[in-house]
Amino acid sequence: MKLTLRVWRQKNADAEGAMSTYEVDGVSPDMSFLEMLDVLNERLILSGEEPVAFDHDCREGICGACSLVINGDAHGPERTTTCQLHMRSFRDGDTIDIEPWRASAFPVIKDLVVDRSAFDRIIQAGGYVTAPTGSAPEAHATPVPKADADLAFEHAECIGCGACVAACPNGAAMLFTSAKVNHLNVLPQGAPERETRVLDMVAQMDAEGFGGCTLTGECATACPKGIPLMSITSMNKEWLRANRKVRR
Repeated sequence: MKLTLRVWRQKNADAEGAMSTYEVDGVSPDMSFLEMLDVLNERLILSGEEPVAFDHDCREGICGACSLVINGDAHGPERTTTCQLHMRSFRDGDTIDIEPWRASAFPVIKDLVVDRSAFDRIIQAGGYVTAPTGSAPEAHATPVPKADADLAFEHAECIGCGACVAACPNGAAMLFTSAKVNHLNVLPQGAPERETRVLDMVAQMDAEGFGGCTLTGECATACPKGIPLMSITSMNKEWLRANRKVRR
């Protein structure tokens, strides 16, 4: 395959960015999208040019590090992570636009790499259980109804990639935050901090400068792990419940 790549290049957070065009041939349909970028970077290095900076780690669709807008879609045309997107999703001769996440809360560091530490700070605000648990308890020591366990597992699948923010026209982080809140709030281990968790995490989300949610639904459509839109509704109910309890 021969492709034309239009890649966002930006030297650092303070520099002006622009799209640069590269021609890449010899691309196998079986390559992952990141492997194709590796090929591009090898050629740039050999020609004495600066390689394109992009985020990656596990390349197995688990860590959430890969974060690219491909032809206007977060993670590209398939509902998967960028590292699991393969070049067979494109055709020979295609022109592919590659950009970083676009959100004020995710400032560009360099080229395609953005700073997603805002997500870390939301987790630090309450996305954990503080009670000392010691060693691992017996598997059936704390019974959890299957419906609750399934719901917790569904929300625990969130990998924090940020596709929900990138896809949202408002740059909202509600799907990410709701996944982290609901994952713990539905379990008995998370019950003691149920109210403070949702209030603190939502407050931190707002403080980070993410946009407001208008339930457009683009976040759930782009999520590679299928976190449902109803997750946001559940978190809103949790927030209203906690807010009323605190006011008493």
